Amino acid sequence: MTAAAESTVTFDGRFARELSELAVPWQAEEAPSPELLVLNDRLARDLGLDPGYLRSPEGVRLLVGNHVPAGATPVAQAYAGHQFGGYSPLLGDGRALLLGEVTDKGGRLLDLHLKGSGRTPFARAGDGRAVVGPMLREYVVSEAMHALHIPTTRSLAVVATGRQVRRDGVLPGAVLARVAGSHLRVGSLQYARATENFELLKRLADFAIGRHYPHAAGAPNPYLELFASVVSAQADLVARWMLVGFVHGVMNTDNMTISGETIDYGPCAFMDAFNPAAVYSSIDVSGRYAYANQPVLAEWNLARLAEAMLPLIDGDQEKAVAPAVEVLGGFRGQYSQAWSGGMKAKLGLSGDADSDAASALVDGAIAILKDGPVDYTLFFRNLGKAARGDLRPVRGMVRDLAAFDAWAERWQALGPDAELMDSVNPAYVPRNHLVEEALSAATDGNLAPLQQLLEAVGSPFAERPGLERYAEGAPEDFGTYMTFCGT
Repeated sequence: MTAAAESTVTFDGRFARELSELAVPWQAEEAPSPELLVLNDRLARDLGLDPGYLRSPEGVRLLVGNHVPAGATPVAQAYAGHQFGGYSPLLGDGRALLLGEVTDKGGRLLDLHLKGSGRTPFARAGDGRAVVGPMLREYVVSEAMHALHIPTTRSLAVVATGRQVRRDGVLPGAVLARVAGSHLRVGSLQYARATENFELLKRLADFAIGRHYPHAAGAPNPYLELFASVVSAQADLVARWMLVGFVHGVMNTDNMTISGETIDYGPCAFMDAFNPAAVYSSIDVSGRYAYANQPVLAEWNLARLAEAMLPLIDGDQEKAVAPAVEVLGGFRGQYSQAWSGGMKAKLGLSGDADSDAASALVDGAIAILKDGPVDYTLFFRNLGKAARGDLRPVRGMVRDLAAFDAWAERWQALGPDAELMDSVNPAYVPRNHLVEEALSAATDGNLAPLQQLLEAVGSPFAERPGLERYAEGAPEDFGTYMTFCGT
């Protein structure tokens, strides 16, 4: 495969060109012995990239940033952010580079971004590197989220660098190549606001409108409409997280996108047993980003976005506060509507079902889950079997049988749609014990468990023979689970 294969894709440096104040030109650290571990062939083709080329020596070098294709202008992006509630005026891509933008086959402009590509001027005390395990975690979980129809960055490839990286011990280094609608964050606008450069803030907001919400350009107040669009996108996104039991783990404002895509899968996890207080991040000692707190923290982050955008909403910032607060006030209703509708679908209840009865059944289902350690994913999947007449699997999961039987009688009276349930309740998610098994094996050079896990979660709603263990809950000896961001 020759370099001609890449010429079918035109790389651009639009962010670097149009927002140079937020872009530091930089080159990736040289990988001494890059080796492709996993490649997303389907995504590559959607981007117009030849998978065969990406497997070639030059293609692998492109995926770690050591071969810069024509038109690409690698930059480290500047942004600010509230991290665990504390404001940092300058964060930025400490171990990442925006390689450039490409236009996919559908005509959508997308970022191609590298994570773990070495120190940048924003690295502070970090080494700028990443290791195999966390990069493969992001690959698995982000692709699972995509298959679950949840807006997300996508993973194109993970490449081992051939360099050993020191963490608690010495681990093999890796670079993740990922794709996103953009990497604009709440923290991007916070940074622009902190510069007190109104022209830069306006240019950044215009860039976001053109990239993600072009309808806002024609609104009476385009910037208020931009804010409203981000509020709506995030309300829907977080509701989708909650519906599948996903815990992001580090919802800082620099990890909330303007596009409404899930980004930065560090200490993330899917719940096993339902637990509103579930926390999997080793650094979240206070439980700030626990499962049940995610909607509240999303709203808090959006309030910080509103603060950054006030000068755009009205030249008199005091006058900008009231419309911004009004828009932000819609978040809870939008989130509740998305979550409630999603929960009713998980119970197989159509829009024609009695609203009050359906809402009471949703409340009853949550009460059953809270009553004891009930596997969240398996509970709803087994309810699909109950909708077909077999109550035994789900009934065997609960503690209070009398309460469950009473609830189930009311639920069945509404005629739940089993096919609807199976279309929204996954059989397969990246269960934590399976993720750890796959990452451990891959770190030791065995990629087979990773590929098997990807096969399961890549089509999560269709049960298939031979994948039974991927639908089962965690073994009793799995114990307390903690994740680490890999820095």
